[in-house]
Amino acid sequence: MRASLEKWGAAVAALGALAVVRARAEAPAAEPDDMAIGNRKAKVTVIEYASVGCPHCAKWSNEVFPAFKAKYVDSGKARFVVRECLTGDPDLAAAGFLLARCAGPARYFKVIDEIYRRQEEIYQSGAVLRQVAIDAGLSDKAYTACLSDKAALDALQARAQRHVDVDKVTGTPTFDINGRRLENYLTLEQLDTAIAAAKTK
Repeated sequence: MRASLEKWGAAVAALGALAVVRARAEAPAAEPDDMAIGNRKAKVTVIEYASVGCPHCAKWSNEVFPAFKAKYVDSGKARFVVRECLTGDPDLAAAGFLLARCAGPARYFKVIDEIYRRQEEIYQSGAVLRQVAIDAGLSDKAYTACLSDKAALDALQARAQRHVDVDKVTGTPTFDINGRRLENYLTLEQLDTAIAAAKTK
């Protein structure tokens, strides 16, 4: 069920769905507004173009990401980067990413992981998203202010549009592993193969 706009706040209600350009491109260099975890000196960088409003991204996050993180990120073998897109439900995507940023870098991934885990519940009730924010340390006042921050929303929209126009992302989840573009949901076994190939270059 598509979430109603009023659940996410007045600023997000102004958000329109982004046009998607169908094309392919190599991954660009690291960007200053990327969100990342893992060893900065790792030989492999896995970039996920993702949306917390995308059911396929939620499925990957819930089913594959924990094992991938344990095997590659926590061990220092790979650095994991999220680039924010506004696919799926763009209103939930915008609200979720705004809240994750407001929670701060140390809690960013915790927030998006929880949104993915509770995505179906959030579709049913905006109160669930508010609770995710509160659990991440945001007060009720901070929650409202975060979703009303026009400058932050404009910056998010600009990032998402850049991923369409410059990075040529056509859908989510999309992965770049050391510059190799891989589209759609990837199993851990497929990631193993791609990462092994990246290490041999």
